[in-house]
Amino acid sequence: MAVELDVFVGNTTIMDEEVYQLWLDGYTVNDAVKVRMEGGVLDECEASADVLLSDTMDQYRTFQMCERLLHSPAKLANQCSNDFPLLCLSLFRYYAFDDAFVREVLGKKLSKGTKKDLDDISAKTGVTLKSCRRQFDNFKRVFKVVEELKGPLVENIRQHFLLSDKLARDYAAIVFFTNNRFETGKRKLQYLTFQDFAFCAGQLINNWTVGAVDNMVEDMDVDLDKEFLQELKELKILITDKDLLDQHKSLVCTALRGKTKAFNEMEANFKNLSRGLVNIAAKLTNTKDVRDFFIDLVEKFIEPCRSDRWTAADMKLYLTHYTNSAHILDTFKHQVVWDRYMGVIKSCIFKMYHD
Repeated sequence: MAVELDVFVGNTTIMDEEVYQLWLDGYTVNDAVKVRMEGGVLDECEASADVLLSDTMDQYRTFQMCERLLHSPAKLANQCSNDFPLLCLSLFRYYAFDDAFVREVLGKKLSKGTKKDLDDISAKTGVTLKSCRRQFDNFKRVFKVVEELKGPLVENIRQHFLLSDKLARDYAAIVFFTNNRFETGKRKLQYLTFQDFAFCAGQLINNWTVGAVDNMVEDMDVDLDKEFLQELKELKILITDKDLLDQHKSLVCTALRGKTKAFNEMEANFKNLSRGLVNIAAKLTNTKDVRDFFIDLVEKFIEPCRSDRWTAADMKLYLTHYTNSAHILDTFKHQVVWDRYMGVIKSCIFKMYHD
C-alpha cells in the first residue's frame, strides 16, 4: 500500500510560548502535558494525548538545545538574525526572575554555599528548584561578565545580554548588592521588596560610585567612591559642634512649625535623628558599616519616626528642611558633600518608609 507524505523543511524555529514558560518554570514533560491538557489544548487542536506528548517533548528538546546559546546572547543573536522577536522573547523570559526568589539571595555571595540553600529557598518561595537554579546561575553569569568591565553597569549588562532597559537595571541592582554584600535578610528589613532595594541601588550607583564622577574608570558602577566616603567624615561637625547642632535644630524647627501635626515629636527628637543620619555617613569607610547601611537607616531613623506616627508627607517635609537648612549654617563648609549624601539618603528613606 502506497502512502503519500508532504514534507516541508525550513530553518525557522517554532516556539510555543506557553510550553517555553513551563520549561522555564521547571515543569517536567509529563507535568507540562497535564497543564496543557487542563488548559483545553486538545480540544483546540483536535489532537490526541500522544500527539500532545510528542509535541511537548519536541519543544523541550529544542529549548535544551538552545539553552547553551542563551548563556551567550551574542551567539544566539547570530543564530536568530532572521527571527528577532523570537530572540527577544526567549532572552527576556530566560533572564526574567521571581521577585520572591531574588529577595532571598539579594546581597549574598553567589557561591556554592548559597547554591546549597536553594532547596530551602524553593520550599519557602514556591519557586521550583530547577527555576531557582536557573535564576541563580543567571545572576552569577551576569556578575562574572560585568564585574571587570569599564563603563556604565546598566549599559554593559544591556549590551552583553541584550536585555531590556528595565531588566538590565534590575540585574545591575543585583550585581551591585552582591559586590557590596549589603545586608537585606534581617527581620527588620523583611517588609522591603526587591523593587524597593533596586530603586535604592539605582540611587547609590548614580550618586555614590566612582562612576558618578568619572564614567570610564574600572569597576565604576560597582564600587563606592572611597574618596567620597572619606569626605563624609567631615559631616560629623554637624553633631559634635554644639552651637552648630543647636543652630541647625532652630532653623529646621522654625521652618516646620505649624506645618505638621508631628511637630512636637520632630522638635523633641531632632538631635537623636540628626546624630543617627550623620553617624551613618561617618562610618561608611568601614566595610561592615557599608553592609549594614539599610538596617542602620531603619533602626536609627525610620523606626523612631514610625513609632512617632509620622506620615510619608511628614517624612518628606522634615528631610527637605533638614537638608536645605544646612546650607545657611554659619560655619558649615561641606555643602557639596552634604548634598551628595543627603540626596541619596532622602530618596532611599522615601522609598523605604511605608507608613
